[in-house]
Amino acid sequence: MDRRSFLTTGAIAAGLAATPGLAAATPWPSPSDKGFTPIPRRRLGRTGRDLSIIGLGGIVIMNADQAVANSTVAQGHDAGINYVDVAPSYGDAQQLLGPALKPWRDSFFLACKTGKRDKAGAAAALDDSLRLLETDHLDLYQHHAVTTIEDVNRIMGPGGAQEAFEAGRQAGKIRYLGFSAHSEEAALALLDHFDFDTVLFPVNFVLASQMNFGPRVIARVHEKGAGMLAIKAMAKSQWPAGMEQAQKPNPKEWYEPCSLPEQAALALRWTLSQRITAALPPGDERYFPLAMYVAQNFQPISSEEEKYLIASATGATPIFPHA
Repeated sequence: MDRRSFLTTGAIAAGLAATPGLAAATPWPSPSDKGFTPIPRRRLGRTGRDLSIIGLGGIVIMNADQAVANSTVAQGHDAGINYVDVAPSYGDAQQLLGPALKPWRDSFFLACKTGKRDKAGAAAALDDSLRLLETDHLDLYQHHAVTTIEDVNRIMGPGGAQEAFEAGRQAGKIRYLGFSAHSEEAALALLDHFDFDTVLFPVNFVLASQMNFGPRVIARVHEKGAGMLAIKAMAKSQWPAGMEQAQKPNPKEWYEPCSLPEQAALALRWTLSQRITAALPPGDERYFPLAMYVAQNFQPISSEEEKYLIASATGATPIFPHA
């Protein structure tokens, strides 16, 4: 399938026509449908678990009705998604996910995060997330958005959040330990401190092409035998300076995402063509059906498509200038 025919298919058009109630408006094909192909899976490092190559980010259902949250999770499940990621900072997403996941809890690899850097705060956050998500364990618990060496030192030092993570795993509340990071410096430092099971990190064509941001972390993750998970695949640029929140198309997007559908589809395919297990789409609800379609029909990006995509990043301001 060539790029043009791939991007003009009616399935993408139908998905992008959906409103925030996307699951109810756009039913996903069922495994019982003729010709249905589930989203493929890849091994998550040394965990031995296989995850769908895209996940459902909890922020997608943030501020939705419970019925929409239930339908979105069901839609993802029917498409073959078995990886869900959420965080307390995603508003009411945890409260909505708890009931929505209940029918299939054992079928999903449930990941959560905390921005707490101290032991007591992280322990309390873990118990609160377990309560809201209506589960007795998390498959993965992650230090959230680690950016500076100061963050690393607080997490890994005496009385730091890492102590709560290890205690939680020993108590059976957590199966695997990981982190998300927004700088290479912080990610590499954490990997030097501890044998984390997973790393959630920006794997993005703008950051890679303009700043060579990411390859060192990916290489180190594979050297350690950990699982590589990706965020910000469909991110493009910082919003223009001085842009008001009300001017942004979606309040969940603190950065400018790739344009729909062509650039966004190519950007996700670029990320999925790197050495990662899975990618999480943006919080903007319009991108989730596109991401499912790209994943279900995934083909590695060609060199010609990559050149086209990189050229489209001209003038973009990388979303992590400190990278």
